[in-house]
Amino acid sequence: MKIELTVKTLQKEAKKFSEIESSYQETSLYGVTDGKAVGTYFEHKFQLYLHKKYQYIEGSSAKGIDFPELMVDMKVTSKRQPQSSCPFKSARQKIYGLGYSLLIFVYNKTDNHADKTGMLDILDVIYIDASRTGDFQTTSGLVEILKNNGNNEDILAFFEDRNLPVDDIMADKLASELFVNKPIIGYLTISNALQWRLQYTRAISKAGEISGINKVI
Repeated sequence: MKIELTVKTLQKEAKKFSEIESSYQETSLYGVTDGKAVGTYFEHKFQLYLHKKYQYIEGSSAKGIDFPELMVDMKVTSKRQPQSSCPFKSARQKIYGLGYSLLIFVYNKTDNHADKTGMLDILDVIYIDASRTGDFQTTSGLVEILKNNGNNEDILAFFEDRNLPVDDIMADKLASELFVNKPIIGYLTISNALQWRLQYTRAISKAGEISGINKVI
């Protein structure tokens, strides 16, 4: 009988799986340099591992996030440049977070030329609660403005300085909301693009020190 998957057990199994995978020699990874291909391999294998023990609905890129019932998305990224992309919904995500949590696996890939295999050494696994998935510079700047009794014009000027992708109507609406719904400092770096570009270096360095960012490994 399979048991229900929870956020807690997901993190526990992520640690176990990473320890197993870090010593596994995989022929299909030999010579592979495409980060997307590596991520797809790892994500698919982790899902198969979980399905053996747990009952849950698996998401997909077409359906949205990887664990829709838990509101958690999985990201697999190289240590050389720990980043990935995610769908752009609105500029609010930079201020109030993505709307879901992240489980991030950071790997270093090596090839064994004698055996013609590739291996993923999982160096870091972190869990970022949805509340901490805003952009660091945007949220910390807004928190500082509000702390210093800034007004609506200060916030609108800040939006303009930060090139927040909003029109005038949305900017006014967001500025007014901030006085009622104060933001929490996020720890992602989110670059403006047709898809958000998420960078994780700061979150990785703060894992285990900041509430809402757990260091799984």
